Amino acid sequence: MFDNEFPPLGGGTGVVNFHLLEEMARRPDVTVDLVTSSRTRARYETEQFADRITIYKVPVDNHNIHHATNRELLRYSWRGLWLARRLATEHRYDASFAFAGVPAGAISYLLSLTHGLPYVLSLQGPDVPGFEARYNYLYPVLTPLIARIWRRAGAVTAISAEQVALAHRTMPDLALVTIPNGVDTTSFAPAAEGATRPFTIVCVARLIERKGQHHLLQAFAQLRASSPEPMALIFVGTGDAEPQLRALARDLNVTDAVTFQGFVPREQMPPVYHHADVFVLPSQHEGMSIALLEAMASGLPVIVTDTGGTAELVTGGENGEIVSWADVPALTAALRTLLKAGDLRLRMGKESRRRALEFGWPALATRYLELCERVMVPSIESQRAGGRSSGEIASDLNREPRV
Repeated sequence: MFDNEFPPLGGGTGVVNFHLLEEMARRPDVTVDLVTSSRTRARYETEQFADRITIYKVPVDNHNIHHATNRELLRYSWRGLWLARRLATEHRYDASFAFAGVPAGAISYLLSLTHGLPYVLSLQGPDVPGFEARYNYLYPVLTPLIARIWRRAGAVTAISAEQVALAHRTMPDLALVTIPNGVDTTSFAPAAEGATRPFTIVCVARLIERKGQHHLLQAFAQLRASSPEPMALIFVGTGDAEPQLRALARDLNVTDAVTFQGFVPREQMPPVYHHADVFVLPSQHEGMSIALLEAMASGLPVIVTDTGGTAELVTGGENGEIVSWADVPALTAALRTLLKAGDLRLRMGKESRRRALEFGWPALATRYLELCERVMVPSIESQRAGGRSSGEIASDLNREPRV
């Protein structure tokens, strides 16, 4: 398994990987070796995640746990490939699994060429051409490689209908399997009735322009100017846009009501949602936000933009509201509606919780493992064509899958 980010490094992709490994650790017929990144400059690290799950970390000299530079991604690609080829000589793997077409998918692609190892590829967002504006200068260069990686994969997954549509702009005939992200509905659950507090809005996301926190600040300032009720806005996360957002809060005269909480470990996130009345994610592009799923599982009404995961998770008027990207008046109006209607917030929060219960990790892990087993079949057929006996092939089929 390949993923350039894994907690504490990175964002949603690493979280998905972590929860899938938790589920795979419960299955005695599955062995996984994950190749990911270490923050170190030169030291390779190994961790035992569970009895049959080992994490290998290649040094990338990371300086920001929430963001990998292009140089760090290149280090991961080269060193990850070197380690993967070494591991492939030491173990007999049935399949590889890559989170994102680049850089992880490139390693699976090259292993398929050198070792005949079939792979499953999970699209994650920025690896899909056109997803993130800050990579527009790279997409024309990378798209031919990305298309080859997609084409050779035994199976390619997407996490939302919007991601499917975006991928089809690059490769219209690409067959995609949609498997959404999941959420731990035990850790993230509705809060018990608590003390009275100001109307509190929470936004959990990296502080970058694409996430739209600047629009939320503007809407919050307008809402506060038009209502005498006490209110608060909490940002959870860090990122390159934090200095600009703090400056904007000062310009809008809302610093006394806005908190930049910074990075919060995932195990400490449930109380953050419990102290909020509504979750807002005004993002330009998403695959399927883990934070949105966590907020829904925590029983919060949500206000989101019409982007990846919205169609699968949110229905306007039922468990939240949907607004257009950069439409500050619409965002302000949606907040005002929820500010004034506590009963509506309660009803929407219950519907959010009901929907989140459909996205448990055990079922999603099973679907990914089924895909890995499916892509193993061509390699078994190739072995049969190569003269291996049916007994030898049957013996391999009875081994536990190794990813």
